[in-house]
Amino acid sequence: MVLGTLFGLFIAAVAVQFLYYVFVFGKFAFQKAQQGAPKRIPVSVIVCAKNEAENVLKLVPLLAEQDYPQFEIVLIDDASSDDTLAHFEHFEAIYPNIRLVKVENNEAFWGNKKFALTLGIKAAKYEYLLFTDADCYPTSNQWIKEMTGHFTAQKTIVLGYGAYEKVKGSFLNKLIRFETLLTATQYFAWARLGKPYMGVGRNMAYKREEFFRVRGFMDHMKIRSGDDDLFINQAANGKNTVCSYTTDSFTYSQPKTTFKDWFQQKRRHVATAQHYKGFDSFQLSVFYLSQLLFLLTPIALLAFQYQWIVVLSLIGFRYIFCWIVLGMAAGKLKEKDVMYFYPLIEIVLIFTQLNVAFTNLFSKPVHWK
Repeated sequence: MVLGTLFGLFIAAVAVQFLYYVFVFGKFAFQKAQQGAPKRIPVSVIVCAKNEAENVLKLVPLLAEQDYPQFEIVLIDDASSDDTLAHFEHFEAIYPNIRLVKVENNEAFWGNKKFALTLGIKAAKYEYLLFTDADCYPTSNQWIKEMTGHFTAQKTIVLGYGAYEKVKGSFLNKLIRFETLLTATQYFAWARLGKPYMGVGRNMAYKREEFFRVRGFMDHMKIRSGDDDLFINQAANGKNTVCSYTTDSFTYSQPKTTFKDWFQQKRRHVATAQHYKGFDSFQLSVFYLSQLLFLLTPIALLAFQYQWIVVLSLIGFRYIFCWIVLGMAAGKLKEKDVMYFYPLIEIVLIFTQLNVAFTNLFSKPVHWK
């Protein structure tokens, strides 16, 4: 009886995984990246920085050298205690298209990035806004052109890909990039299906009217994170959202270098995702539960040799279609090397996510940025 129930759960998990990977994720994995039509719309590139002195020295010149006819760079210093503001003021004196926003600590919004971003968005000169983080950098001088090329009269939100740098010989680095690949595959695919649910602040763009239409970050201002995914979850829909994933539209940033730091980062992301709309939280939960059941139920079934030929066949079938779909997605996002470690890297990620979920049940993650 118990083994029969486990077998049924195993069958269900494989079926759910097949639906997700082939019919949902396949909407991104098997589609060609669409080139946007070049635009000449004025753009405000917005960067919010808090104690990022070293990173902004690299980022700002790369932004200033973008090949685009009309844009400004809005640099927001979020009450930094290092030399970030001094560097911003130096760049402001060099580049005429830099607009500097200085944020002082506010008792009601102390250390809240959403408050700082709101001030920057209001100060921006242009209606079309392109966002990246201070610890990121674009892959080419075509970044603005690639991202803004997808704007139309109807498409006022553009979701981009924020990748992480490769670190040779680091399994942790491959784990982080695999998780980033899987997450991007999910949010790009759902966006293409007309159900966008998140984006990353490392690389996204939207028209300012979308910000004010949902009252900015007011509905989730007290949640320290989520200036990107919670905003997209609230503002994006099938009519106003489009994806950009050509290589020149990527941004890169440095990944965490210790498992502890990355684990804390994942705790914050998972805690934020709990505030998504009902359908989005549900579909994410179903997907991750099916992953976990696929790993756990075959252990007992194979231990007792229950329908072992069917079990092994379905395990092989599942890994084949997952490998194909994720492999295609990895090719688009230039992450093919992480697939060499599949399925080991997936197993480690699933149990890490389970650990994160249990840890968050007993303590709240610290949202330090």
